[in-house]
Amino acid sequence: MMLKEEKNAVIEANRTHEKDTGSPEVQIAILTKRIQQLTDHMKKNPQDKHSNRGLLKMVGKRRKMLDYLMKTDIERYRALIAKLGIRK
Repeated sequence: MMLKEEKNAVIEANRTHEKDTGSPEVQIAILTKRIQQLTDHMKKNPQDKHSNRGLLKMVGKRRKMLDYLMKTDIERYRALIAKLGIRK
């Protein structure tokens, strides 16, 4: 679970303008942070099927947002991928 301070720090690091909280970059960054936390949880608790389902849903949602960003603005997509380190 992400604390409010952590979420605000992620928003601050990825926003495009001063009051930005809903741009694709911010949403993808928040999902990435939650995915990382849930991945750590799944390593400790491999039998937790409910959390695993939530993890897979979040990964799918992030994939859809990344596809949207890639279609609309490839430069923003590439910058975000590099910043978050999603692709290896």
